[in-house]
This record gives sequence, C-alpha cells and structure tokens, in this order.
Amino acid sequence: MLLVVVAVLAVALVDRSPSKVSASGPEPVAKPLPGAAGVQQLLAGIPQRGNLLGSPSAPVSMVEYVDLQCPYCALFETRAMPTVISRYVRTGKLKVEARVIAFIGPNSSAGRKAAIAAGNQDRFFNFMQILFLNQGRENTGWLSNTMVRRAATSIPGLHVAPLLAERNSREVALQAQRFDAQKTAVNVQVTPTVFVGKSGGALRPVTLASPSDADAVVQAVDAALR
Repeated sequence: MLLVVVAVLAVALVDRSPSKVSASGPEPVAKPLPGAAGVQQLLAGIPQRGNLLGSPSAPVSMVEYVDLQCPYCALFETRAMPTVISRYVRTGKLKVEARVIAFIGPNSSAGRKAAIAAGNQDRFFNFMQILFLNQGRENTGWLSNTMVRRAATSIPGLHVAPLLAERNSREVALQAQRFDAQKTAVNVQVTPTVFVGKSGGALRPVTLASPSDADAVVQAVDAALR
C-alpha cells in the first residue's frame, strides 16, 4: 500500500495536463490539479486540526518548517513525507505540526495565508501537499489567486468561498506571526527544517542528507519511540 501511495504522488509530479472546462453549465469547473487524488488517498481518515496532522495522543511529535515556494520543501513533502505519514502518522505513532514560513517572496506569504485558511477547515495538509505537487519556479507568480482557487477546489470537503474570504483575516495574520516567532525562537535558517522527539519533551533537529531523505526522519522517529 505504501509503494502505491508514493507512486501516485510521484506520477503527479510529471502529470501536468491542462484542465478541461465543461460547456454544460454557467460556472465552468476546473479539472482537479494533478496529484489531488493521491493526496486524498494519502491523508484520508487521518485526523487534522489546523496545522496538526495525526492523533493528538501520538507518543512522538514532529515539527516541520517549510516555505510553499521552496523546491527542496517540495521534494521533502512529496517524496519523504508519504513514507512518514503512512508508516507513523496513520498508525497513531506520530503527530506532525507544519509551520509554514514565508521568506522566498510575496507568493510565499499569499500561499501561507491560504494554507492557514484551509487549516480552519482541517484541510491544511491537503492544501499544502497539492501546492507542492504543482509547484512552479520561485517568484514567477505561479502561486496566484487562480492557483489558490484551483488547489482549494481540488480538495473534497473544502469550502472555497470561506477559504478565500478568510485569507486576509486577523486570525490568519496572527497565526502567520506565530509561525514566524516560532521560527525565530529555534533559529531556523533553511527549509525544510525538521524536529522530532517524544511528545511533551524536547524535540531535536533532524539532519537531512538530501531534501528527499525519509530515512533520517524514520530513524529519528524510531529512536523517539524506544
């Protein structure tokens, strides 16, 4: 099952066929973005609350700092995290907190606001994964209002209008500020940056040999489970 999920996500990285618009209705609906079905399969049934993924009582915790425009983050999320999610999060051993930061450019900030708004509907990780699977080049304007809308409409159960309305709310702005404060407190200099440890205890940084290094995270989680 794990290999199937990873394969679905890997295929999505190269499947960038244009969307088709139906002429049968007054409001054309874009085809879901590539990879949307794989993301749904990967995350279906796993508890989400805001920017938290997994059982609240999981014995091990992971915190990740990512930028939605960061290509290394895209590699980590689409190649390493499916293994971590399937092996540890789905089985109740690990909970993940994603803290999205924005230092690459204005699109990073716009994407972060939309991700936080998606988290208000407990679809933070779906939204984040879909954007990483369809990531464009840094600061080229790819993370536009159109992309945000297409990503949102690609997620089952996500109500698009509230997400779009809440992006510029005070609540979303405060959460973004918290992410920035947390980044500064632990001196995050690069993305992705990952911390793992026993829940309720100190989390230790995980050194990634490459952006797609799942083994380093697996070893850190296994050590924390002992």
